[in-house]
Amino acid sequence: MNEAEVPPVTAAILVIGDEILSGRTKDKNIGHIAERLTEVGIDLKEVRVVPDEEDEIVAALNALRVKFDYVFTTGGIGPTHDDITADAVAKAFGVGIDVDPRARDMLLEYIAEKDLNEARLRMARIPFGASLVVNPVSKAPGFNIGNVYVMAGVPRIMHAMLEAIIPTLRTGVPMLSRTVLANAKEGDIAAPLGDIAKRNRDVIIGSYPFLGETGPNTNIVVRSRSEARVEAVAALVAEMLVAVGAAKVS
Repeated sequence: MNEAEVPPVTAAILVIGDEILSGRTKDKNIGHIAERLTEVGIDLKEVRVVPDEEDEIVAALNALRVKFDYVFTTGGIGPTHDDITADAVAKAFGVGIDVDPRARDMLLEYIAEKDLNEARLRMARIPFGASLVVNPVSKAPGFNIGNVYVMAGVPRIMHAMLEAIIPTLRTGVPMLSRTVLANAKEGDIAAPLGDIAKRNRDVIIGSYPFLGETGPNTNIVVRSRSEARVEAVAALVAEMLVAVGAAKVS
């Protein structure tokens, strides 16, 4: 089976939290998850952000988990009243939830038993049948049930959890990319670039304008799981830029 025949592995991210939707907290997790999944050959196909409302979380989770191979959630597994992700996940899967002795033991590695009050113990409530995701930073675990992986929203903790999860995932052929600096305005090369895209539909071509030191410029990104196709189409893009009179191509 060659690279083109390997079925893609797909994923979605469900970001949970009123603080994200209000703008009070700026998400720092989506880009990191996307980058790590791309590196191991998993295609991130969708990202949703929902408030701390059980029905919203359940509906989004149930929609995503039947559509994609994996769903990664971030946020809502802390000790406060609005940390309802674990309960919502349990409801989505139709299972019960209670303090998990394994999770409680993990908390006791970080918190003295006399300080393990009712609020902190909420972080040990795990849906029945779920496996735990280790948290080497603050010990309060995430968990995995079905194809859903539930992680903390705090970036440092989420990063650590994700690294524990990745070796357990089914992965695909990594997506490769090549960036060609156009030294041209996006609008000036849109038509010929579109022609190349039409003739090479097996390759993803993106056009990304930016303002450089000398004025408007464009990065053209060629993506494929085939290194040969990436190089071939990047060469076509470079030839096109020369043909339309763009400056020296990098």
